[in-house]
Formats: sequence, C-alpha cells, structure tokens
Amino acid sequence: MYTFSGKLKTFSIALMILGVLGMGYGFFSAPKTTEDVKEILQHEQSSHGDEQVSGHAATTSHNDASTESHSADEEQSHLEHLLHQAQNRPWAAFFIAAFFFLMIAVTVMVFYAIQWAAQAGWSIVLFRVMEGITAYILPGSILLFIFLLFSGLHGNHMYVWMAEGTIDPASENYDAIIDGKSWWLNTSGWLIRSFIYLFVYNLFRWMLRRNSLALDETGDLKIYKKNFNLSVAFIVIFGILELFMSFDWLMSLDPHWYSQLYSFYVFASVLVSGITVIALVTIYLRHKGALPFVNDSHLHDLAKYMFGFSIFWTYFWFDQFMLQWYANIPEDTAYFFPRLIGSYQLPFIGMLFMNFVFPILILMDSDFKRIPWFVVTAGLVILCGHYIDIFQLISPATVGDSWSIGIPELASLAFFLGLFIFVIFTAMSKVSLHAKGNPFMKESEIYHY
Repeated sequence: MYTFSGKLKTFSIALMILGVLGMGYGFFSAPKTTEDVKEILQHEQSSHGDEQVSGHAATTSHNDASTESHSADEEQSHLEHLLHQAQNRPWAAFFIAAFFFLMIAVTVMVFYAIQWAAQAGWSIVLFRVMEGITAYILPGSILLFIFLLFSGLHGNHMYVWMAEGTIDPASENYDAIIDGKSWWLNTSGWLIRSFIYLFVYNLFRWMLRRNSLALDETGDLKIYKKNFNLSVAFIVIFGILELFMSFDWLMSLDPHWYSQLYSFYVFASVLVSGITVIALVTIYLRHKGALPFVNDSHLHDLAKYMFGFSIFWTYFWFDQFMLQWYANIPEDTAYFFPRLIGSYQLPFIGMLFMNFVFPILILMDSDFKRIPWFVVTAGLVILCGHYIDIFQLISPATVGDSWSIGIPELASLAFFLGLFIFVIFTAMSKVSLHAKGNPFMKESEIYHY
C-alpha cells in the first residue's frame, strides 16, 4: 500500500490555501466601474509615456486624439468593453486551470480505456496510477460546472453570445451571426449539454474503477469482459462528446470563428498532457518504492507516447493554421490575428518550441526515454507548454490584449495543482497499487522492450 507523504500532503494543502487567497484577491481587485477603467488608463499613460501609450492604443486603450474623435456613446461603449475584459481576467484564470486539470484526468481515462480495449499487456502495472489520476474527475467536474453555471447566469462576461440583445433584431446589440447560431448557442441547451458531458465522464469512471477493484477480489473474467466492453463504449462516446464539448466551452468564446479541426487540436493538447502526468506520477511512485514492478521499459514506453503525441499535437497546430491561411477566409482573422501577429504572438509561437521542438530534442533518443530525470524535465516543459496552449485558446476572446501573468493566473494554477495532487494521491493511498486480478498482470511484470 502506498502512504500519502505528509510533506506532499502539506505542500498540496498550502498550494490550495495560497490559491484561494490569490483568487480572492484577483476578484476583489478587478475594476468595478468604467471610472476605475479610466483611472487605470490614466495611470498607464503616466507610467509608459505618450509614445508607448499611442502604440498601445490600437488594441487596449485610446489616446487623446482618438478620444476626441469618438462620440460620448462610443467612448462609453469602449470603456464598458475594457471593463468586461478586466473583470473577466480572474474568471478566465479560473477557467483555464479548471479545464486543464479536469481534461488531464479525463484523457488519462481515455488512455486507460484504450489499454483495456486493446487488451494491452505492458501497461497493467500502471493501471492503479491511471485510476488514481481519474479520481480528480469528480471534484474537477463540480468546480468547472460551478464556473459554467455562473457564466450561464450572467455572473461574468466570458461568453459574448450570452449578452442581452444579441439575438433581438430590435436591440443595438443584435448580432446576426450569433442569432444564426442561437439554435445551438442558447444558455439552457449549453448548460444541459455541459452537465451531460461531465455526468458521462463521472459515470464511466465510477463503473471502470468499480469493476477493476472487483476483478482484484474475484479474478472473474466476466468482470474483465465488462470493463473491455465499457472501455470500447467510452472511447466512442468520448470521441463524440469531446467534439461538441470543445465547441461549447472553448470555440463559442468567439462565436464569429469556427474550425472543423478545433476539437481534434484540443484533444491532442490535453491527451499528451495526460500521458505526461502518468509518466511523472509513475516516476515519483517508483522512486518511493510503491511500484516495484515498473521497470525502465515501462518508462520508455510512456516517454515514447509523450514523444509521439507531441508530434501528433504539432500536426494539428500546423494543419489548422495552414488550411485556414490557404483558404483565406476573413472570419479566421478573428482567431489568428491576436495570436500570430498580435499581443499573443509570444505564447502562440513559444508554445510550439515547448511542445514540439524541446520534446524532439530530449526524447528522440531511445536511451534518454529510460532516464527518469530526462523524462521529468521533458514532462515539466510539455505541461507548461500545453498550459500556455490552453491559456492562448481562452484569453484572447475573454481578456483581450490586457492579458498578463500575475496573481490571478498563478493563484488559480496553484489552487488546482494543489487540489489535483491531494485528490489523486489520496485515491492511490486507499487501495493496493498492484492490479493483481488482471489476467495480463504477469505479462506486464516481466515486460521488456
């Protein structure tokens, strides 16, 4: 049995406490009125000087000349837009972290189900690690649904299609594109679908985990066949749900833009993150002596998946960009302009090096895949890179050019990281990490590549 280290438990609780305090500060310090926004703009002008402010004005502010040319209504509208973006910042930070860690747990379950469906032998010694990571799905789902519920009840301005008047032709806020998509993008349907996504993930996790533990107790092959069938069903159902989930939660942040490759891109990003977490947790538990049957060949295969799916992600990164650049569709500029040549250029291009170039350099050599500290180094860079990936998927449409990495962002990351560590290691400390009832366990114990 694995014992949850007191130091690690204290560390995770400390992260959660610091995260809660930081998130509270982020919500408290967000501007409340347009007058607060004016004060912030005036402070920026005095801090950066006239030349820098005028260069910044095209995206986040307006200088004296542009202010004079705008009517009072236009100025007020612009200030309200900046206010909503500033108020969105702590919400966006919460959403990024909540989505990232939840989808890590969900895609670990996808990888776990693939092992069952493929009747793989090499990975059985890792099953309890995967099951422990998927324990986060329940608390992660609750927290994310609270955010989605607040969004649906107009507790924030994250989803512009939820604004009043966007589907009313008589309103000055009327948007024909949003109106045309209102058959799908409506709050009640959006919340119902979101609940279904999360419920299905939790239901399959509960059934797979229950059967896996029962197999240890009885060794009954009927239970093994049940998990085989459940895994096949989950893989198919997840493929469908993830398609619409990406549309609902991420793409609809900017309802004027669309891409058929988007959901596959999101899946590739979170899948490689999930596999990386399996590798990091496995290395930690192996170091603690809790996984005596895990050898260098198991580590090699996990690192090989990290390497392979990093290339898989890069394919979709380039494919989405190349196809839409080649098609030259005007609507696509809403997505690519801020990321490719706007204020998000650094994270957009930088994550390509973190998620593709760095793994290639570190993990291409087969021998390096067997060295724990090499895998840990590559894994940490990959996770940071894909966290930035989720950041740049969400922030441009919600925070705009006023983004930064500060207390709200770091606090949300700390809270969810602490919760993630606490939940998964608590789950793994409750049962044996040796899935002795699986008929392929012996093959996994003696696995050699």
